[in-house]
Amino acid sequence: MSWVGRSAAEIAEAVRRGEVTAPSVVEEHLQAIAERDGRIGAFRRVRAERALAEARAVQEREDLAELPLAGVPVAIKDNIAIRGEAARNGSAATSSAAAAEDHPVVARLRAAGAVVVGITNVPELSLAGFCDSVYAVTRNPWDPKRTPGGSSGGSAAAVAAGMVPLAHGTDGLGSLRIPAACCGIVTIKPGRKVIPPPEQDWYGMSENGPLATTVTDLALALAVMAGDMSLARSGVSLAPSGASSPRSSGEGGTGSLWTDGEGGTVPLWTDGDIGGRPGGPVPAEPSGLRIAMARSPLPPGFTVDPEFQRAVVEAAHTLGSAGHTVVEHEARLPSWLGRATIATWFACALRDVRGLDPRRLERRTRSLARAGRLLARIGMDGSAPRERWRARGADQWFGDADVLVTPTLAAAPPLAERWGRRGLLENTRVNVTYAPATSSWNMAGWPAVSIPYGWHSTGMPIGVQLVAPPGGESLLLGLALQLEAAHPWLRHAPLT
Repeated sequence: MSWVGRSAAEIAEAVRRGEVTAPSVVEEHLQAIAERDGRIGAFRRVRAERALAEARAVQEREDLAELPLAGVPVAIKDNIAIRGEAARNGSAATSSAAAAEDHPVVARLRAAGAVVVGITNVPELSLAGFCDSVYAVTRNPWDPKRTPGGSSGGSAAAVAAGMVPLAHGTDGLGSLRIPAACCGIVTIKPGRKVIPPPEQDWYGMSENGPLATTVTDLALALAVMAGDMSLARSGVSLAPSGASSPRSSGEGGTGSLWTDGEGGTVPLWTDGDIGGRPGGPVPAEPSGLRIAMARSPLPPGFTVDPEFQRAVVEAAHTLGSAGHTVVEHEARLPSWLGRATIATWFACALRDVRGLDPRRLERRTRSLARAGRLLARIGMDGSAPRERWRARGADQWFGDADVLVTPTLAAAPPLAERWGRRGLLENTRVNVTYAPATSSWNMAGWPAVSIPYGWHSTGMPIGVQLVAPPGGESLLLGLALQLEAAHPWLRHAPLT
């Protein structure tokens, strides 16, 4: 029996029960990477020898039978620290020095029994909705002519191609949800302080998160990354009608600990109040929610492919059949928010190039940073409207719904090319044309999920986005689970 293509939950259960060993599982996935990644280019580095050594260490752990991700191969995006590895962030200008310590998210994954098999490709400094850099042009497993999206494109492609069951990514303006939608898999961008953020936090907008092929795996990985295992119970009911009580961020409580393999311990879950209810949420299917359906919520001047709009309607009606109330949300996002998003993107580029040799940066990166510098000089870096949206604008626009359903993308994924060698206008035009629907919720700091729902006439998967107020991660996972049960998807691209 091959374990390649099996879910993370299935693999972990089998390793815990002794039906298979962690080294065997990892070896099979390393073989799959060797066979498939030449066509996809998902990985910047494959850690074959180190991964097998780490798998053997997992197999020998005394707490093997308790590990939630026992022996599960995972891929990590090339922008956070992995002990003994360099985080290049898709650039020749970044340091080649190896990290001395794991980022907390990596430490938690390893503490839970996961094995890091490789580091995935990103566009330079994770600044674009594509996935090309000096290291590779990463391709979409469903159609290698197209991009897998970005910036977590390598991670999404690795999961969609069946090379790993789980991958890590980050999301600053949509960088988890965009590639998940491009590649037909599931992801969640958590709200603020749910998971320790990446070092480049993009003015508090960027979050770490998981990519997976099933909602169960997604919830499990989110729970481990957050250090809050109550999130693994994805079919839960929180307080209805717009409840937004902040749930525990994983700080405090009397949580359990796993050893980190270096003599220390890592908190993996807490027992604090969750969702405003002492002891955690009540296991139940979400029901009786008010679902707002926004087919084309973008600012004036932006359009959404009619097939993507139809998927939103169908997904909302599926939730209606599950007992929720569906209402239309016809308001468009304000024009000032669209301008602020672009200005913020440029400002993030300017911040990220500081200290780097401009001669080693790509043309796209230099042009984005140059635009950010010009806007900063005239006081148009997006900071004021960004704070206006976060403080009150998002809540006012969202209205009295519990959850919003929107398209994840506005158009089919563009071609996989060397976009980094092109200038500002071309990169801006293509990015904002196909992927303008995610960034508002980074600016607000609200959680959002992308889930596959149907197929485009191009043959590409379609993603729909679910958004909830702060504290709504479990609610979103429960609704995603209902959509998955009612409308299952192909979990992996049929590579030939």
